Amino acid sequence: MGRSPFTLAAAVTAALPGAEVTGARPLSADGDGRFDSAVASLADGRELAIRVADDEDTARELAAEALALRALTDGARAMLPFHAPEYIGETTVGKGRALVTELLPGFQIEAALVPAGRGAAESMGAAIAAVHGLPTSVVRGAGLVMRSAEESRSELNRLVDAAASTGRVPARLTVRWRDAVADDDLWRFESTVVLGGVQATSFLFADDPERGPEVTGLLGWHGLSVGDPAIDLSWLSAAPDAAADVHAAYARTVDRAPDAGLEVRARLLAELEFARWLVHGDSMRRPDIVDDAAALLESLAEGLRTDDLSIIAARSEGVDSALDALGRVPAATAAEVDTSMQTDAYNPNELWADGGSDTGEVGADDARGETSAPPWASDGQATSDAESTEAAHRAEMLNVETEDLSGVAGLFAGTNGAAGVREDSHPLTPRPGYARTADGGAADDAADDDSGDDSEEAQRAARAALQRWKSSSSE
Repeated sequence: MGRSPFTLAAAVTAALPGAEVTGARPLSADGDGRFDSAVASLADGRELAIRVADDEDTARELAAEALALRALTDGARAMLPFHAPEYIGETTVGKGRALVTELLPGFQIEAALVPAGRGAAESMGAAIAAVHGLPTSVVRGAGLVMRSAEESRSELNRLVDAAASTGRVPARLTVRWRDAVADDDLWRFESTVVLGGVQATSFLFADDPERGPEVTGLLGWHGLSVGDPAIDLSWLSAAPDAAADVHAAYARTVDRAPDAGLEVRARLLAELEFARWLVHGDSMRRPDIVDDAAALLESLAEGLRTDDLSIIAARSEGVDSALDALGRVPAATAAEVDTSMQTDAYNPNELWADGGSDTGEVGADDARGETSAPPWASDGQATSDAESTEAAHRAEMLNVETEDLSGVAGLFAGTNGAAGVREDSHPLTPRPGYARTADGGAADDAADDDSGDDSEEAQRAARAALQRWKSSSSE
């Protein structure tokens, strides 16, 4: 490490043959101290960034970023409301791998300094949503990692077990993490294209005179994959002022079904970064890293004594939203629902009443516990076997849980029943004043002497309707 910017700039010509380098300066951002990096100015006015890796981890990261940037086709880039660096080429500097990309302009904001409200926070949420809206074919076509929700969950479960096996994780945290991993409701999400390691400093901003800082570029594409969208929001644990507005802007912009567990999983992933650091130190046999991670975990456990990592808060917000939406539904919508005959617990024999069909009262025989034959049955069908069968059927129906049917007669008036016959068009019993004769007399006064076709047709229709009700109630 410690190569001069001029040495690095000279290597650009190896990655981009024919390039004429006119100047060089240190790269003040995106290096993170893990790379030798510089900015090379070209004669055509372009500025390129070059980064060199000297160890296996950073070399793998540069290789992954090169693959990801090449996977971003012109069509994919057109879907993003910001710029992603253009891949220029690769080379070696000494024994180190070097990646040359387009240099994007803009300034960065540390997570703790991202302000709430419109501007940076909302623009960041919309930018993340745009990445998550990319088609998964971008990742699949490049042969990059694709994880389902269950695979993401299993990976975290292994991480929790590995961290717990070191003996340096507070028991409170182990229980907390295992409970979260075991909560099925948290893992019902749709995997999306993710950056897989976005930080606040991954965003480049430009000032807009009206809207404030807006995202114009996004760095750090080495983790491009398909996986849990919460991973790109886990950095918000370090941005307490802006977190709510970033989440809100993300939810408004993303073209996907709501994810009730998103914020909870984001918090879980942020906490598990400490566990990942611990496991890394343990695997490298670095006591200094292990001690540092253990101290961080102790502090985390102490700060979470009264905090519950669950989906309850997210569910509560969902209920409030549902109630708000319910209040906006016009009252007329509910009134249009036809609830007639919406249960199979109607017994046609119980609906039949001698002279009391309008009130829903049972006949005198039923009041005495006796079962009379329905009007549509012939005399020969009213046998003792039929009575015992009907009594058994009624006893069975008493065990069926259903709505109160005490006012059932009123439900049929003016509504279309299951039989498709309106009560007001084919009454089961004559009602005073129901219709009038041509000379002005009451129709019911002449009902006893009227044997016309209309009356017989009405009776046949009523019997057919009740027969169908009886059949449906016995199924």
